[in-house]
Amino acid sequence: MEILPFLIWPFIASLILTGIHAYLGVHVVERGVIFVDLALAQIAALGATIAILVGMDPHGQGAYWLSLTFTFIGAAIFAFARTKRGHIPQEAFIGIAYAVASATAILAMSKATGETEHLKDMLVGNILAVDRHEVIKTAILYGAVGIFHYIFRKQFLLISTNHAAAEAKGLSVRFWDFLFYASFGFVVTSSVAIAGVLLVFCYLIVPSVGAMLFADKVGRRLAIGWTMGTLVSALGVYFSVWLDLPTGATIVCTFGAVLIAMFLVHMIFFHGSRAHQLEGASSVANPKELAARH
Repeated sequence: MEILPFLIWPFIASLILTGIHAYLGVHVVERGVIFVDLALAQIAALGATIAILVGMDPHGQGAYWLSLTFTFIGAAIFAFARTKRGHIPQEAFIGIAYAVASATAILAMSKATGETEHLKDMLVGNILAVDRHEVIKTAILYGAVGIFHYIFRKQFLLISTNHAAAEAKGLSVRFWDFLFYASFGFVVTSSVAIAGVLLVFCYLIVPSVGAMLFADKVGRRLAIGWTMGTLVSALGVYFSVWLDLPTGATIVCTFGAVLIAMFLVHMIFFHGSRAHQLEGASSVANPKELAARH
């Protein structure tokens, strides 16, 4: 088919999104901050709106760095919003940040006449529009974020899976939270511009949730999540061509259908007497054992 070469780079971009978001999704689900990517995406959009208001090119480097700066501010807010006693859920702060950023962006867009279409493109995304240069640039950025998380994986995993153990070990939880959300902001700012909010949210959450049905270890969850994301990306792109549908929305719906199928498989084969208690994701050692050691 003549259209297949046209879909090569969007498909590769979807695989890159799968690689980084399936990993970050493990942390997000464990931390219970499911909508953090939506909040950070909206904060990034607010930064882009301000960039347009001051006369910057919406596709230029200045707008990108201003948007990223706003994302870092959001990362700092989320890092310091985690209370020690946990009497106020962190998700509450995330929801408030999303609502305020959305309202402020609406007010700003009312003054940015003629340029709001660029903001719509950033929020909705158009994965079919990616080209070779953008895919390579995104792969390098996500590779750097991946290396950063690999180097400090023990700290990030411990905080995500067992906050009390991390504090007992003497880690500065707020500092490491900021590093996590800042690196997360790099990913979200770039991903939303490529794929849009809905597709990025699915790449972040659905593979992790699907993996949680069958595994409680980080390695197994990542293997299942990456496999699921790859298969769904291929199926979504294929269905979009076969049925002549928008690619991003088709992949989102395919994610939903595959997750339902995985849930049915879990209900049939892993439910009842054969089911076992799945605890929080862990690495080599159990978080409770880590807490006991310190």
